[in-house]
Amino acid sequence: MSVTLSQVRKGAYYDSVVLMQLQRALLALPGISDAGAVMATPVNLELLEASELRPGEQPGPDDLLIVVRADDQEAAQNALAQVDELLSRRRTAPQGTFRPKSLEAAVRQLPDAAWVLVSVPGRFAAGVAQEALRLGKNVFLYSDNVSVQDEVDLKRRAADLGRLIMGPDCGTAIIGGVGFGFANRVRRGPIGLVGASGTGLQAVTSSIDTLGSGISQAIGTGGRDLHTEIAAGTTLQAIDLLRRDPDTRVIVIVSKPPSPEVVGPVVAAAMATGKPTVVNLIGLPAGGHVRNLHFAATLEDAAALAVRLSEDPPTLEPAQVASGGRRFLRGLFSGGTLAYETVLRLQYVLQPLFSNVAIHPWQALTDPLRSQAHTVLDLGADTFTVGRLHPMMDNDLRVRRLRQEAEDPETSVILLDLVLGEGAHPDPASELAPAIRQAGGHGIQTVVAVIGTESDPQTLAEQVATLERSGATVKIGLEAALETVVAALPLEARSIPVEVPLSVLDETPATINVGLEGFAESLAAQNAHVVHVDWRPPAGGDERLMGILARMKGTQG
Repeated sequence: MSVTLSQVRKGAYYDSVVLMQLQRALLALPGISDAGAVMATPVNLELLEASELRPGEQPGPDDLLIVVRADDQEAAQNALAQVDELLSRRRTAPQGTFRPKSLEAAVRQLPDAAWVLVSVPGRFAAGVAQEALRLGKNVFLYSDNVSVQDEVDLKRRAADLGRLIMGPDCGTAIIGGVGFGFANRVRRGPIGLVGASGTGLQAVTSSIDTLGSGISQAIGTGGRDLHTEIAAGTTLQAIDLLRRDPDTRVIVIVSKPPSPEVVGPVVAAAMATGKPTVVNLIGLPAGGHVRNLHFAATLEDAAALAVRLSEDPPTLEPAQVASGGRRFLRGLFSGGTLAYETVLRLQYVLQPLFSNVAIHPWQALTDPLRSQAHTVLDLGADTFTVGRLHPMMDNDLRVRRLRQEAEDPETSVILLDLVLGEGAHPDPASELAPAIRQAGGHGIQTVVAVIGTESDPQTLAEQVATLERSGATVKIGLEAALETVVAALPLEARSIPVEVPLSVLDETPATINVGLEGFAESLAAQNAHVVHVDWRPPAGGDERLMGILARMKGTQG
């Protein structure tokens, strides 16, 4: 009959890699059928219970718990007696290397370090990251189980200081040619990445390397960065860094499904870089491009697009930056599906965008008779057709609304559809042309998406010629019209209040590692200058004492 024995070491802390090695070593001993070596958190206790490794006493969350199941009492006792010896075999620093006991001591030892890598347990991670910010460092925060509020606080403080927080739960980054966390070894090159997805970054950087190109930087943000509460804090800083980085010619942005209201600022920031940018945000419509943005369907597609753009960069017209006045789109549609498609395609490119065919509640137009910001209207909706013909047959309402929009000092571009075919108005272009010409007199560009064929009764070529004589920009089909509209609109001025210095992207950055020793070894193997902190929970993990220490440090800082 098997025997289970346990050992509790009060307040003894070891990182998870050391404990994994200890557990494997215990399992290799004679007569041991199962073993566990964990910090005794509630979750770890549940996992041990599920494996029927029940401790003989109740430990605390900051205690080291070792449990073995053996064939007999003697084998179990012998295994526990060897724990100290097995722990002493763990990876240690090279002979003569001094390991500081605190982050402050590590900074004194390596003052030029721009980065602190943090991989301590989640309940301590925010405190370590805050201390790193206080000491003027940027942070790669690998730790998970950090609260949303802690993440918000960390990123707000980092933004105020002009520092970068990658994470929490950030698994991958490549900075100055050095991989942080689980990065792949890839060649250097012209493509910079921003990712709220660690494995996504790995997939794209590896594919780019396979295709023969290389990476300038790969900046991880943590998986929650594009959630509503975090509001893309790190993503926006990273895009701005790559905008200013002379070694980055093409930008790639990848993410797990983002919160819809956060996508707009990210896309706007990417557009404002002026650099060709590949966007692969899961859930966004894929395919096509708008201005400098190219929307990829998959991670491999994103890599291929980025390589192609880096080899043959498109010529981009300099964008006009909005500074008030005329800056909004007004879309006036006779076709409801075309209006809906326009909202679908532009909702993340133009914000705020409102419509009477809204996709999300916050896009609902308050008053269909009056536009606000970017507005897309289906003039064939019931609101507008009571007692009058549908705008496919009668352009009177559209002409009146077109003139109204032309008088609005905030209107920059007007988008119309012109749908030909049986049953439609016999000559719609002639009715719209005078109002288009009048709008042009106000400095407004009108773009018309024509849907039809040369065999239609209205004759496609004649309709196009009439519209062009009125000053309109005419495109066949909606896709080309939408690209033209976005290219014609001025960009909203966007800036980062306190820029992160480009020096954070320096070659082979000096780093301080707090947590998993394996990360320090990986950095050293890549010829990065690294100091590993022999970290232990402050105040033995006592929450009250930790709070007092944190307040004292804050006062001193």
